Amino acid sequence: MLTYTIRRLILAIPTLLFISFIIFLIVKLSPSDPTAGLPLTIPPEVREQIRQSLGVNDPILIQYFKWLKLMMWDEPLHLIEGWTGWNVAPEGGARIISYQTRSPVMDLIIQRMPQTLWVVGTSYIVGILIALPLGIISAYKQYSIFDQVGTFISMVGFSVPTFFTGVLFIVIFAVNLGWFPSVYNTTHVVTDWDSFVVQLKQIIMPVMVLGLYNASQISRYMRASMLDNLNQDYVRTARAKGLNEKVVVLVHVLRNSMIPVVTVIALNIPAVFGGAIITEQVFKVNGIGQLLIIAIQGGDVPVVQTVSFIFAVLIVLFNLLADVLYGVLDPRIRYD
Repeated sequence: MLTYTIRRLILAIPTLLFISFIIFLIVKLSPSDPTAGLPLTIPPEVREQIRQSLGVNDPILIQYFKWLKLMMWDEPLHLIEGWTGWNVAPEGGARIISYQTRSPVMDLIIQRMPQTLWVVGTSYIVGILIALPLGIISAYKQYSIFDQVGTFISMVGFSVPTFFTGVLFIVIFAVNLGWFPSVYNTTHVVTDWDSFVVQLKQIIMPVMVLGLYNASQISRYMRASMLDNLNQDYVRTARAKGLNEKVVVLVHVLRNSMIPVVTVIALNIPAVFGGAIITEQVFKVNGIGQLLIIAIQGGDVPVVQTVSFIFAVLIVLFNLLADVLYGVLDPRIRYD
């Protein structure tokens, strides 16, 4: 397993290099100007000097290799220095700078990361906690009322886009009932019980919107996988030996059924970040998704390139994680 993991990590390097070049090329070829947000009183020659200082007029390949060096080497060193206090980053070294804010892109991402992780992480955990029992019970009680209701809710939750669900939740629970705030206050700090209740109220709607979508997809996979295993010979053998029904279902069947579900859970984590882009816009969560939308609207090429590449890294890493978890869940699967 260790050899396989190391081999996959090595193979991930050319994959990420190719993805980084495609992302850089697509975003760079889009119409954008780093001086577009500056006042109109700035003369054209000054604007040209700004473009020259940012390297916009350099050949595409030169720009790509400069950006790749900053992304792969300089920015990680600055992150290590910021987290540990070690003086490892080059003093006065170049950074990936946002066109709009004129500040390092990584600093913007780190500032907004806690809000995104708080909303996305909580919603994914809630979705998994709902999906697994729902899928297990639906499969065990196939064609029952519980199964039919669960299937209907899952199909609706998976089919309806999150932006529509978010607006619907705002109309019902914020406007009509007044139970929860419609806007997520990212400046709110939890200091006591009352402030914790406020935080809980404002996070419920975005978490439930994303959680419903995640639970709908995962529960369908859980149900289908359970149904495939419930009719296998080893299940009949376990029951014939007199094993308790809970042991048969929750130990033997569930462990084998979790193999494809783990893939969905692992591979969906980057997709959840993508889905959070829309949800953050609906509820005004000041996270990475909102940062990406603002950057796209303002033509902020460095921010779009960096955030997109981070999403690509997440996809590659969680693909590897899913493959490794295969061997943990099923001893028959070996890669070495």
